[in-house]
Amino acid sequence: MIGFTLPEIRRLLTKLVLRVTDTAHHVWAWSRWRRRRQHQARLSHYKRRGHPLT
Repeated sequence: MIGFTLPEIRRLLTKLVLRVTDTAHHVWAWSRWRRRRQHQARLSHYKRRGHPLT
């Protein structure tokens, strides 16, 4: 097995640090916000062009 390379160490540290700061609640909250925002943008897009909203 080869030793760790500098990019691999950076990647591991980044993943470990982000895992600590990004809780499951935060990830799900961001996902909900993102999907809600996409829905709002889609409705606005169709409304602006005069399409019926269903």
